[in-house]
Amino acid sequence: MPHKPTDKIIVFLQRLIPARILGRLFYRLARNETAWLKNGLIRGFVWLFDVDTSEAAKAVPDGYRSFNDFFTRTLKAGARVIDGDDSALVCPADGTIAQLGRADDGQLVQAKGMNFSAADLLGDAELATELADCLFATIYLAPYNYHRLHMPITGTLENSIFIPGKLYSVNARTAAAVPNLYALNERLVCQFNGPAGRFAMVLVGAMNVASISTVWGGEIMPPADGLPISTRFNSAAAPTLAKGEYMGHFNMGSTIVLLGPAGASTWGSDLCSGMTVRVGQSLARVEK
Repeated sequence: MPHKPTDKIIVFLQRLIPARILGRLFYRLARNETAWLKNGLIRGFVWLFDVDTSEAAKAVPDGYRSFNDFFTRTLKAGARVIDGDDSALVCPADGTIAQLGRADDGQLVQAKGMNFSAADLLGDAELATELADCLFATIYLAPYNYHRLHMPITGTLENSIFIPGKLYSVNARTAAAVPNLYALNERLVCQFNGPAGRFAMVLVGAMNVASISTVWGGEIMPPADGLPISTRFNSAAAPTLAKGEYMGHFNMGSTIVLLGPAGASTWGSDLCSGMTVRVGQSLARVEK
């Protein structure tokens, strides 16, 4: 389906916006701890996006130091149930499935009639070749979603690559109008190895995403020199995270692309593009 003329206008306007400057302003504003300001921001955000605050672990807004503290909030115990079947590949995020399927010789579906390259997305030709025909899913996190990310299956981190790039919005309209969107945008590529083989979780930045945080590296800021930051872990220092364990979060919202593992078979028959998903629900089965 061709995109609408208005989509081209939206993309054009995004190219004119000084995204880096706005990102830095949002970064400072979101971390301001002045009570009246941060409470106003939180209340306004909850009202504007109809955020479900009943699951929040702390009182809203008074329990949070800043707007970012609220945005990256934890949930009450038991709010998300991780599928306990050893063979289950579970959902890593709350959000909406933008696309899912199986990579076709290293090509992933971005939107109807538009593909993009796994090698371009991952910044690692060798890993892209290994995952050339694996399952993939793209999950979009809307502003109202819970924004912490969790492990889809147990894995040991082998490599983490922060790749600077653009900061286009990653909603459905932009995805249909900007070729190679996810491979153009700033992103953090996390390469894991688990019982079912290697897999990648790609945290894609977007407009107003000032940084990405992980449990192993803390907050990762865009480098001043604009060059990729690669951190390779040896077996002794590599962190192993269990299925369902918290692994990181966006400081403001975006999209996650899951590619692999090699041993995954097929997506659940009830899954489809546009479907709402939550952390911990089974997406596929894996063969160990």
